[in-house]
Amino acid sequence: MTQKAKQISILDSEILKAAVRDSFVKLDPRKMVHNPVMFAVEVVAVGATILVLRDLAAGKSVMFSAQIVFWLWLTVLFGNFAEAVAEGRGKAQADALRKTRSKAMAKKLRQVGDTSYETVSALALGPGDIVLVEAGDLIPGDGEVIEGIASVDESAITGESAPVIRESGGDRSAVTGGTRVLSDWIKMKITAAQGSTFLDRMIKLVEGAKRQKTPNEIALNILLAGMTLIFILATASIPSFAAYAGGSISIIVLIALFVTLIPTTIGALLSAIGIAGMDRLVKFNVLATSGRAVEAAGDVDTLLLDKTGTITLGNRVASALIPLPGVSEQELADAAQLSSLSDETPEGRSIVVLAKEKYGLRGRDMAPIHAEFVPFTAQTRMSGINIDGSSIRKGAVDSVIDYVRQLKPGQYTPQAELTNIVETIAKSGGTPLAVAKDDRILGVVHLKDVVKGGIRERFNELRRMGIRTVMITGDNALTAAAIAAEAGVDDFLAQATPETKLKLIRDEQAKGKLVAMCGDGTNDAPALAQADVGVAMQTGTQAAREAGNMVDLDSNPTKLIEIVMIGKQLLMTRGALTTFSIANDVAKYFAIIPAMFAAFLPQLGLLNIMGLRSSESAILSAIIFNALIIVALIPLSLRGVHYAPRGAAALLRRNILVYGIGGIIVPFIGIKAIDIVVSALHLV
Repeated sequence: MTQKAKQISILDSEILKAAVRDSFVKLDPRKMVHNPVMFAVEVVAVGATILVLRDLAAGKSVMFSAQIVFWLWLTVLFGNFAEAVAEGRGKAQADALRKTRSKAMAKKLRQVGDTSYETVSALALGPGDIVLVEAGDLIPGDGEVIEGIASVDESAITGESAPVIRESGGDRSAVTGGTRVLSDWIKMKITAAQGSTFLDRMIKLVEGAKRQKTPNEIALNILLAGMTLIFILATASIPSFAAYAGGSISIIVLIALFVTLIPTTIGALLSAIGIAGMDRLVKFNVLATSGRAVEAAGDVDTLLLDKTGTITLGNRVASALIPLPGVSEQELADAAQLSSLSDETPEGRSIVVLAKEKYGLRGRDMAPIHAEFVPFTAQTRMSGINIDGSSIRKGAVDSVIDYVRQLKPGQYTPQAELTNIVETIAKSGGTPLAVAKDDRILGVVHLKDVVKGGIRERFNELRRMGIRTVMITGDNALTAAAIAAEAGVDDFLAQATPETKLKLIRDEQAKGKLVAMCGDGTNDAPALAQADVGVAMQTGTQAAREAGNMVDLDSNPTKLIEIVMIGKQLLMTRGALTTFSIANDVAKYFAIIPAMFAAFLPQLGLLNIMGLRSSESAILSAIIFNALIIVALIPLSLRGVHYAPRGAAALLRRNILVYGIGGIIVPFIGIKAIDIVVSALHLV
């Protein structure tokens, strides 16, 4: 089962069983102390349990006290359960990843040029070792391809069934241990020691074992701890006040008051919210190295996006055939199609389709005429065909010109018309390819970058969120301007180099902006390290993956937009549930405080606006509601509050109306309903 298939619902029985078990394991005070609010609840639950056992031994009635203790422990367990469910989904994903491990054997070479190898355990490999990996072999560890090219199945890591190409000397040279070579062979250098591979780090991260609290989460924890301390002091002062008023309050009631005063709801859910934020990224096949990166994504002001594959489809399409003077369109179309029949790239296929649809040229059988195909290579930057004594070539304009010059040494000068056509195509944002037959250039194929459908609307959404979009491209300024205008980005950086990317990020940060960008090459590493949110492509180089604070396992740069959305959703969820928790506590005060003092301060009975049956019923109902509301909010904390691009004022207004007012209304309804049930069952 692939990772993508292993996306488990929170209602999955295995997850729930494990979460129930872990809820009890997490009662260990050494674990609980990291959550000050729930640790305080556990401490008072222990104290209350001791008091109940003492009274029980003394023969006193403990029915009311025992119920309070029972629900106190459930409050702690429900808080642990929320965290355990969030962690459980990560553990399930980690289990799926562990299945990609294997005690595989590796073909270790002494040096790159060796033809013989030594078969060793993959676990014995270390950084610097050279390994041969052939078709059918598992890649034994993380590394870089140093020779060869191969098709690799990475579905165990990415969940994508389509194989990918890995080759030496480019931005697609990184390979990951546990993936499998499907065809051809590669020689690779191991770059990571056993136990510190990408897969090892991924397992630890999705399990939450190394999840670091973000600055905002730490600040909120400090605030909650401070509020808990204040309410400890406030609760401790109540007995003397009650004595002054001529009454007394039991310790069990004081404990119940304390637990309803402190912000148990957000205290119980805070950790689950953070874990779930990283889990949502994992669902998108994005691995964040820290919760800080996820949170920073929610505050991004400037988004840097690659043109190719992000804003455009990445597969350029033939849109026109432009013949030179003296050449007919039909002749150019015939030559362009013939030279593209063996070209399996999207660009090559689009030329065949254009010649077929616009000029009526059908595919032909090459076998009877013994045509010789000339494949594209990075060295020649051309492809073509030798047929009927003629050679036809198609490729980069300068390469085709050099090819013709070799056939006519010292006799060929490019026509002015050719130069004009090439410049016109470049200025329009396209890419020109020249087509030559023997020693004569016939014309130019216009390849057009196709802007992705709906991308302008997405940029409009980001603009409404207050995020500025910048397109980065190696194209010249004229080409970049044409694509930027069509796509609707706010700005662009043309002829981008590592230095100009780094300068752009630093300039934005100097203005107090948070910057996100993506990259896959070694030349992107400085900018990825400098950006507040650096998303490296899994297919990229080791340097890029180590420089970023997120890794996209699908290598899809458009995910930057989803990452920003998830970051904002995380911040919104935490803010919304904090608002609900505080409002929820205010409502609970109206239930429990009048009930506590009604016996010796009858005037407080006016505050019993819920009409609760008795003081004991009110206290028990508030404690029960306090525990149950945690369970009710677990799905929301894991799923996240729905986010839609809108202004800060609109978001704040919705937060107050839905979670502020809702946080006040829900406890009134819930506590009253529980009070009716408690009274009907004669529990007090």
